[in-house]
Amino acid sequence: MKKFILGKKVGMTQIFDDQGKVIPVTIIEAGPCFIIQVKTLEKDGYQAVQVAFDERKKLGKALLGQMRGLGKFRYLKEFRIEDGKDFKVGDKIDVSIFEKGERVKVAGFSKGKGFQGVVKRWGFSGRNATHGVKHEHRTLGSVGCAFPQRVIKGKKMPGRMGHNRVTVKNLEVVKIDPKNNLIILKGAVPGSRGTLLEIETL
Repeated sequence: MKKFILGKKVGMTQIFDDQGKVIPVTIIEAGPCFIIQVKTLEKDGYQAVQVAFDERKKLGKALLGQMRGLGKFRYLKEFRIEDGKDFKVGDKIDVSIFEKGERVKVAGFSKGKGFQGVVKRWGFSGRNATHGVKHEHRTLGSVGCAFPQRVIKGKKMPGRMGHNRVTVKNLEVVKIDPKNNLIILKGAVPGSRGTLLEIETL
């Protein structure tokens, strides 16, 4: 059965294994989540489960109806499944469904960095520090040629950087803490503290 849960990034730290080696880990506050809707092939054309996470005080009437009286939640996400027989509306999902040593993939939005130049955005080296270069040290230089008298689409130029959906695969579950709703994964995950993350088994 496919396992999945929603969570928030708490931050990164390090722990030590039995051999005394340092393991960089990310702590995620995951769940409890509640199944709001089970989508079927006959009715919706595909099989998925809608999951709600993170209780809040106020909610619009449209969303309140969608929550089916199970509570008021900030986030609502869908996970594709192969068989919906194992899931029912109102079922609770917490971190205890995962096991130590399991491999998961984590999806979320990376940190937004705003409007950036080509040196930071694309790793350009910049211009020379001398030989007639004045106020041009971090510019991109020429953007075209005599033909076709325009800038080609896809040219690496300054622009908005970050806040893209990123998926990191094959992360190992190092520890589970059901009491505090925490799941600890080896390695880094997308986003800053508080970023919503989708965690599911491979």
